[in-house]
Amino acid sequence: MPLQPISNPPNPWLSTSVEYLDEIPPARLEVYEDHTREILATNDSPDVGFSWSVNPYRGCLHACAYCLSGDTAILGGDGLPVPLRNLNAGDRVYGTILKGRYRRYVRTEVLHIWKTSKQAYRVLLEDGTELIASADHRFLTERGWKYVTRDGIARPALTKNNSLLGIGKFAALPEKTMDYKSGYLCGLVRGDGHLAIHRYSRPGRVHGDQWHFRLALIDLEPLRQARSYLQELEIETREFVFAEAAATRKRVLGIRTHARASVERLQELCEWPSQPTLDWSKGFLAGIFDAEGSLSCGVLRISNTNPRILHETSIALERLGFDAVLEPPAGGNVASNIRVRGGLRERLRFLHTVSPSIARKRVIEGTALKSDAPLRVVSVEPLGLELPMFDIATRTGDFIANGVVSHNCYARPTHEYLGLGAGTDFERKITVKPEAPRLLREAFERRSWKGELVAFSGVTDCYQPLEASYQLTRGCLEVCRDYRNPVCIITKAPLVERDMDLLTELSRVARVSVSVSIPLWDRDHARALEPQVPTPQRRMETVARLAAAGIDVGVNVAPMIPGLGDADIPAILEAAAKAGAQWAGFVFLRLPGSVAQVFEERLREQLPLRAERVLSRIREARGGKLYDSRFGVRGRGQGTYAETVRDLFETTARRVGIATGFGSEREPASTFRRPDRPGRQLPLL
Repeated sequence: MPLQPISNPPNPWLSTSVEYLDEIPPARLEVYEDHTREILATNDSPDVGFSWSVNPYRGCLHACAYCLSGDTAILGGDGLPVPLRNLNAGDRVYGTILKGRYRRYVRTEVLHIWKTSKQAYRVLLEDGTELIASADHRFLTERGWKYVTRDGIARPALTKNNSLLGIGKFAALPEKTMDYKSGYLCGLVRGDGHLAIHRYSRPGRVHGDQWHFRLALIDLEPLRQARSYLQELEIETREFVFAEAAATRKRVLGIRTHARASVERLQELCEWPSQPTLDWSKGFLAGIFDAEGSLSCGVLRISNTNPRILHETSIALERLGFDAVLEPPAGGNVASNIRVRGGLRERLRFLHTVSPSIARKRVIEGTALKSDAPLRVVSVEPLGLELPMFDIATRTGDFIANGVVSHNCYARPTHEYLGLGAGTDFERKITVKPEAPRLLREAFERRSWKGELVAFSGVTDCYQPLEASYQLTRGCLEVCRDYRNPVCIITKAPLVERDMDLLTELSRVARVSVSVSIPLWDRDHARALEPQVPTPQRRMETVARLAAAGIDVGVNVAPMIPGLGDADIPAILEAAAKAGAQWAGFVFLRLPGSVAQVFEERLREQLPLRAERVLSRIREARGGKLYDSRFGVRGRGQGTYAETVRDLFETTARRVGIATGFGSEREPASTFRRPDRPGRQLPLL
């Protein structure tokens, strides 16, 4: 596709997270089709006036689409590293979410994966972690998200003063040599197996000795792995049910053999080697952890009552460089514990170094993103060549790349960061849902659908430039017209004027409202913070044209930027009233998560003389913080300043004669009707 200037407007709800540039360079637009089976998305937030939305388009506002080398180790949902190139859509990996004071690790789904070639950079960290990434990739630092390099663009980039967040370089998974497998069997059998020779005298025979081996486990992974390793050693076993499931326990399966040669071979395998290799030690620790280990409340322990097993476990841990301590029995227990110290970094190093097989014992879900790993940036160097680069999209918006938090560059789970041309010169990755009108029609045909209000769109601007050619929003609006379903539209794009004829038709049979977002009126401020969006005055012309066509239209002062946009409220509302707007909405600036850091840097960069005043006002309305995520507060703010701004908004609205609130908040009449078609049964009443 030929290069063209970026011209998409920013997301109306997250315009403050845009990367701001001095000029608009060209960028390659790449369009992907999303053949999803659903088009209606639900929303349960009390801060918005709708429960259902349609999003025909998804994309990435920052458009840093292909970011990392395919060899980069990603923390998989099973707790083990997997090369980025080996991931597929639907796989589970670890990302993070902000919960309380900390980011915490959570498992998330890979939504998409892409590949291309880009100029490569090497990012070297203090602990030896090496990351190969493109210039436009972002990592999470102690000061928010930072790009690999500026690359001639005014944007926050990594410096030697930055430290990345995470645990640092992943340990390599062990090679499954025969020494490893022997060590694994020794640890697993000694920890949880029964291996014995019972001596008996039987009349008429030399002896009545019996050879017994049995291994019974709730978890199938180590059982199947042990049986596979035994088969390689030509030791055949039979699987059996050791205990049936009961109300308080799961079914327990086992493997066993009574063959003398097999039992004697197993006894040899379980002998303590005089000079164990590193591979044997890794296998032994994996086996004893599968048998007797636990990862609970952030503590990794191995328990046993046998002093020799505890001793050999301690020696193996020391041999691999782990700091472990022996905890004596406590609270009536008879087993002692060996605890591995060093926090999550050492726990993951243990799991990766020895690779135990039980997945449930590798779960780190909910663990706080805290680490003392030395992750200061040592250098960022261009490699001078293009390399294959990969990117994935996850539901959390990030993933863990070689131990550090990496930005989900193509699309966030709800695709809030849409490629709307808000000051980026990177490739734009837009996903379109070509079947959106058909899917919406099918949704309206379901008995469960009662004709609720549908918002276009709850996440992205439904009138982004691709709509000019794809016309998916128009197609969906035609469906709403046919079914007389109420609609509200949120946009910053004048392209909505194209559909005035359709909106007029729809308004005759159902409730329709259009909200045009205008957070600033000052041209210079708007250009600084929304460089690629039509000017506020041009957007107000859209309001006037929609109003003249008889369409219910209002303005959305969102986001209202404290210390900057508050002074513009009277001018915006006065112009809105003259343009024919019937109502006006108000949303206080939201800076969730790392967006606060990014916003502050952009603000200081673009409006340095205003920055301190704006940040001070934000904190004044957020209880001393830059963000408060509570429902009902996050969109309104609190305190004297926030109340004063809302009073200014409401007083001005009354003075100029327009209603407050969003058009979507007014309960639409029940107009929904399924169109008559041949073969449809008519209602009896």
